[in-house]
Amino acid sequence: MNRRIFLSLTGTFTGGSLLLPDFLFSFSKQENLIIGEQCVVFVQLNGGNDGLNTFIPYLDPLYYEMRPKIALSKDEVIAGNKEMAFHPALKGFAQMQQNGDLSVIQNVGYPEPNRSHFRSQEIWQTASASDQYINEGWLGRYLDLQCTTHTPTAGINIDNIDNLSLKGEIPNAITIKDPEKFKIKNGKEESTELSDNPELDFVQKIANSAVEGSEQIQKALAQATQENSYPKTGLGKNLAWIGRLIKGNLNSKVYYTSLGGFDTHDNQLAIHKNKLSELNDALFSFYTDMKDAKLLQNVTVVVFSEFGRRVKDNGNGTDHGTAAPMFIIGGSNKGKIIGNNPNLSDLQQGDLKHQIDFRSVYATLLQDKLNFNPSSIGIENPVVNDLF
Repeated sequence: MNRRIFLSLTGTFTGGSLLLPDFLFSFSKQENLIIGEQCVVFVQLNGGNDGLNTFIPYLDPLYYEMRPKIALSKDEVIAGNKEMAFHPALKGFAQMQQNGDLSVIQNVGYPEPNRSHFRSQEIWQTASASDQYINEGWLGRYLDLQCTTHTPTAGINIDNIDNLSLKGEIPNAITIKDPEKFKIKNGKEESTELSDNPELDFVQKIANSAVEGSEQIQKALAQATQENSYPKTGLGKNLAWIGRLIKGNLNSKVYYTSLGGFDTHDNQLAIHKNKLSELNDALFSFYTDMKDAKLLQNVTVVVFSEFGRRVKDNGNGTDHGTAAPMFIIGGSNKGKIIGNNPNLSDLQQGDLKHQIDFRSVYATLLQDKLNFNPSSIGIENPVVNDLF
C-alpha cells in the first residue's frame, strides 16, 4: 500500500467503530511521548466574521456613518473599554474580560489580503504568505517536530472534515465527530514481530498507534464525566467533548473545532446575533468548566476567522473584508486590548489596514504556551507583546 494513501486513510475518524484488518497488528505499541500540561484550543469562525460588529468602535462617528443599516447603537453595546465595546450577544466575553481572562488583539490580518474564503483559510491554516503555497499546516509542522514518534492524539479536531492546519508529514492528529464512538478494534493479539517489508512495518506501526489513540480517548472520557452544563448546540457539544478530554488527561497539545455561518452578506443583524450567541454561550460554558476544574491557566482558547468584513455596509449586510480582531481566552493571558482601535478614516480599498500579522499571534502561542521555536516551522514574525 502507498504510504501517503495509508496516512490519508488513518488520519481521519469521524465516529463509529472501525475494525482494522489483522495483518496490521504485528508491531509493538507506541507510547504517547507528548509531555507538558499546556494546550491550545482553536475555534475557527468560518465565513468571515464581522469584527466591527463583534468588538465595536461605538464612539467613532464614522462607524455609524458608514454602516447606517447595521450599526449597533451606543445603547445596545456592552462593556465599553477604551472606546470599544462588545456586541450585546457577547455577555460571556465581557465577563471573561472583566475577570482578566480575555485579551482582544485588534486589526489582525496579513499583507496582500485575499478575499476568497478558501484561499484565505488556507493562508491562515498554513501560515503562508499570500503568494506562497504550502502542503502542510502550521500545527501539523509543529507536531511533526514536537512528537518523537507517531502520536495520533497529539492534535484533536472535533469536526466532520479534516483541517489543513493539522496536516503534517505524519498524521499526529485525528478528526473525530463523536469521541465516544471513536473505538478501533483489532482482530487478534498484537505481536512485536517485524516483516521483511519496511513499508508494511511502517503502516503496521501507524495502525497500532491509532488503536492506542482510541484507547487513550476512551480512557480520558471515562476519567472525566461531564459535570458542567453546555448548550445543546453544535459548538456547545464540540467544546463539551474537548473539555472532557482535557479533564480526562488526554494530554493533547492542540484541540480544534469550528463554527460556520458568518458569511453575512444579507440579513446580517439577525444572523450575526444568532451566531455570536452560539459562540458566546458555548465558549463561556467551556471557560467556566475549565475554571471550575482549575485548568484555565493551562488551556488557551484562540478565536479567529479567515477575514473580517468591509467597513461600509451593502444595505443589509457586509461583503468580504480584511483585518479583524482575534480573541484569546485563558492560558494566564493578561486580559488586555492589544493594538490600536480600528482606524475608519484610513482605509485600503474600503477595508481596514491590518496592524498585527496573524503569524505573530501564532509565534507567541508557540513560544509562550507550547515552548517551541516558531522559526523551526518557518514562522519568523515577531511575537505579540503583553499577551501572556
